[in-house]
Amino acid sequence: ADEHLDLDDGRWEDIHVVTGALKLFFRELPEPLVPFSHFDKFIAAIKMQDPTKRSQCIRDLVFSLPPTHHDTMEVLFRHLCRVIEYKEENRMSVQSVAIVFGPTLLRPASEEANMAMHMVFQNQVVEHILNQYSHIFPD
Repeated sequence: ADEHLDLDDGRWEDIHVVTGALKLFFRELPEPLVPFSHFDKFIAAIKMQDPTKRSQCIRDLVFSLPPTHHDTMEVLFRHLCRVIEYKEENRMSVQSVAIVFGPTLLRPASEEANMAMHMVFQNQVVEHILNQYSHIFPD
């Protein structure tokens, strides 16, 4: 909203509040960061057995995203990679970050019976993008 936030306010010192707000922002978007139209394509890509083809397909899919989605993904994942650099202090490994953000950033248009199975693949897609960040988003 048009609310002015004072980030020096003590309530923002708790990293869980900031993280929760970030996740809530992405979860409340009318369409997720990975658009509904791309959901099945990303799931199919992460299921590919050949690692080279899987990596290239995911990279191509990221580049096929609308510019606002692509650019937001690049900034968000750059930040998440920085969070992972401090995994010894914050206990947020690539897998942990993928579990937290996978279902928020990548979800189907409708809830389906196989949501638990989708969640595994959603997390794997986010994990792959994090692990391949410099390949997917070269400088």
